[in-house]
Amino acid sequence: MPSGFQQIGSEDGEPPQQRVTGTLVLAVFSAVLGSLQFGYNIGVINAPQKVIEQSYNETWLGRQGPEGPSSIPPGTLTTLWALSVAIFSVGGMISSFLIGIISQWLGRKRAMLVNNALAVLGGSLMGLADTAASYEMLILGRFLIGAYSGLTSGLVPMYVGEIAPTHLRGALGTLNQLAIVIGILIAQVLGLESMLGTATLWPLLLGITVLPALLQLVLLPFCPESPRYLYISRNLEGPARKSLKRLTGWADVSGVLAELKEEKRKLERERPLSLLQLLGSRVHRQPLVIAVVLQLSQQLSGINAVFYYSTSIFEKAGVGQPAYATIGAGVVNTVFTLVSVFLVERAGRRTLHLLGLAGMCGCAILMTVALLLLERVPAMSYVSIVAIFGFVAFFEIGPGPIPWFIVAELFSQGPRPAAMAVAGFSNWTCNFIIGMGFQYVALNCKPTRFHLAVSRHSHPRSIKQKPPRSGAQAFKILPTLSPQPRRAQAPPPGHRPILAEQPPDPHAGPASRTSRRGRGPRPEPRKYTWAPPRGCHVTIPNPAHWPAGPFPSPLR
Repeated sequence: MPSGFQQIGSEDGEPPQQRVTGTLVLAVFSAVLGSLQFGYNIGVINAPQKVIEQSYNETWLGRQGPEGPSSIPPGTLTTLWALSVAIFSVGGMISSFLIGIISQWLGRKRAMLVNNALAVLGGSLMGLADTAASYEMLILGRFLIGAYSGLTSGLVPMYVGEIAPTHLRGALGTLNQLAIVIGILIAQVLGLESMLGTATLWPLLLGITVLPALLQLVLLPFCPESPRYLYISRNLEGPARKSLKRLTGWADVSGVLAELKEEKRKLERERPLSLLQLLGSRVHRQPLVIAVVLQLSQQLSGINAVFYYSTSIFEKAGVGQPAYATIGAGVVNTVFTLVSVFLVERAGRRTLHLLGLAGMCGCAILMTVALLLLERVPAMSYVSIVAIFGFVAFFEIGPGPIPWFIVAELFSQGPRPAAMAVAGFSNWTCNFIIGMGFQYVALNCKPTRFHLAVSRHSHPRSIKQKPPRSGAQAFKILPTLSPQPRRAQAPPPGHRPILAEQPPDPHAGPASRTSRRGRGPRPEPRKYTWAPPRGCHVTIPNPAHWPAGPFPSPLR
């Protein structure tokens, strides 16, 4: 095994498999409530986009007074909305750096308890933003709830990975992603106009995130702390033994405690690493690169653009009821996350991740083609729906759940908190880029066509440019006729070499090129070019003969 990786379990001398106890279920459920809030706040901003933008417009007009403009400038509205979406990721990006420090200082369970203060404060600000006529409160609330989610994205997988039995670590680790997608689905359902997605109830839709935070505050005190943290990081054998008894249901946990002692003995030679020490460690470079690349592959796949802007995407795809199509994507998201729970221990992490990325690539190509052909073939709107559903399904097969819990598996106890911080920062940075940039890309990206036409009788190197059409951009490509190669080249099929007559250069002096062996002047090499086959002729269209425009463009 490469150094720097944590060895998870062994086949020889392994204690009996731990059964699932009520305490273990309670601890995992209480922890993933944080992931539920994380997912809820990803999806909650999607459906009520129109009514929130209308509220922004009213707030803007109220501040401008009767002599001000009649509506908010479109550029300002786009910036405010993109900031409202992406500031969530900025909070997560900043707080992800504190995962290692807070988890070591407070412990896994206590850190999750304290973290709920950010959720309550952020949810309250968002819920009261409309009453106070302040979109700054909503943006600040999104920032705080993003900071909460950034800590949650590291604390929950760390806690669940440390309390889970070895044979269930993969399946229980997937529950973190399952809670995220359930939160997204709940937000999409509550965001319907028939529910809370109205002009008067959207503040309640955003502020309801305080309820899972309060529930977690009630349940977490009844859950045990991570025995690995207690014994290895704090050297508290008594509390660690008590925690193991509650989690396993065994009266005698000496076998499990012996494993922790052996792990601690190994880690004494590998002390806890700070963030800078981890980044400079050659031993942990390979697992760190793997963890970061997995996080980049998850976010740069563009999945959060679908979750943030799926309603507008379905509108552009010609879907009549985009809100219900968004809920359909959430249902697909949840179902395939459940499927991945059973696949992750059977098919392997690497196989599922690569399969998911390949499927997402194919669905993205299909969705692009369907959107391009939408005006010609209206039925392509259904193809777009299928492509988006497939995109989400393949994401949840591998790239969705695997990067979150594989960091806890790659690293041992010492460097794990710092590694979670680096991986979380990478994830949130890409999340911010997608959330902030997608709106501008969608507004400014226009279809571009390259017109390359070659006549059947034309010279193989002769290229002509089609005239630009209205609504499309054409790039000018200058024609090149029979360029002379520097060296002799094989002729194109059916072509014959002809000697190119070179006129004498009046400014050239006498030939003085001689070989080193003194055999006189070296003759100038003959230069050949390639002519078309006999019986063919070169046609060069004259731009003056092109028909007058404008020409209708099939792309808009």
